[in-house]
Amino acid sequence: MRFLLSRLGGCGMHRKELDPEKSPRAAFGARLRTLRDERGWTQEELAQRIGCSATHISAIETGRRPPTPRFAKKADRALGTGDRLERQSLAVRYTAMIDGLSDYVDFEARATEIRLYDVGVIPGILQIPEYAAVLNDRAVERGAITPEQGEERNGIVATRQTVLQRTPPPLLFVVLDESCLRRPVGSAALMDAQFARLIEFARLPNTVLQVAPFEMGDRRPLSLPLYVLTMESRSLISYTESAHRGFLERESSFVVPLLTAYHQLQADALSQAASVAMIEQLRKGTP
Repeated sequence: MRFLLSRLGGCGMHRKELDPEKSPRAAFGARLRTLRDERGWTQEELAQRIGCSATHISAIETGRRPPTPRFAKKADRALGTGDRLERQSLAVRYTAMIDGLSDYVDFEARATEIRLYDVGVIPGILQIPEYAAVLNDRAVERGAITPEQGEERNGIVATRQTVLQRTPPPLLFVVLDESCLRRPVGSAALMDAQFARLIEFARLPNTVLQVAPFEMGDRRPLSLPLYVLTMESRSLISYTESAHRGFLERESSFVVPLLTAYHQLQADALSQAASVAMIEQLRKGTP
């Protein structure tokens, strides 16, 4: 009996159930426990490999204590999980993310193909720092977020953009509603720099940039932002947002219709050459 209790991490019948949907901290704890269980290790055994106490492991698994990047890095090394936990620990520190986004960002960092459609604003993965800063400053002014969360959001944008420096980089397909280009953010000089960034992005060998013009009208198959990821296993993940939370979908039968709608959007959107030409015209101040 004592051996059984030990193998259960010292918790026995009172082992606390974990709800990974509760928060990024809870999701990290649940994943750590799952990885430990898969290897048949007790909390004491994992603690010895990491160099901490079993009490510390218990506190992190149950969400009572947040993981530090240093802890997550050591856990990755002990569990042989690459940098999986280290990257997830970043989401635990981010309080400015709406529910669901932290999980999406974790998958986005590992996707082999990224497809996105956005409306009204340049997506974060393509924002220059000044563009992101103005948007977040306005959110602070409205009282929607704190100044600290505004700085955090700026950091999240920078972190997400590192996906473009991966080796090999993912294939990245972007369709921007024309409203993304027409909405002024900050000064004219800022918008010019942001447009230059889009043109630079379109020149990369692993990217496609298209604009869905207003004239598409009711032929537009999507009206809300959509992100679709293809993982290395060829599994599909979609991400959508409401005003207050994000929705991550991993069931392929639900993602495939969204991917079909995305392909229909691409077919009717402007070609990359025509899209870049539109952006160049806006830089010159012509309609």
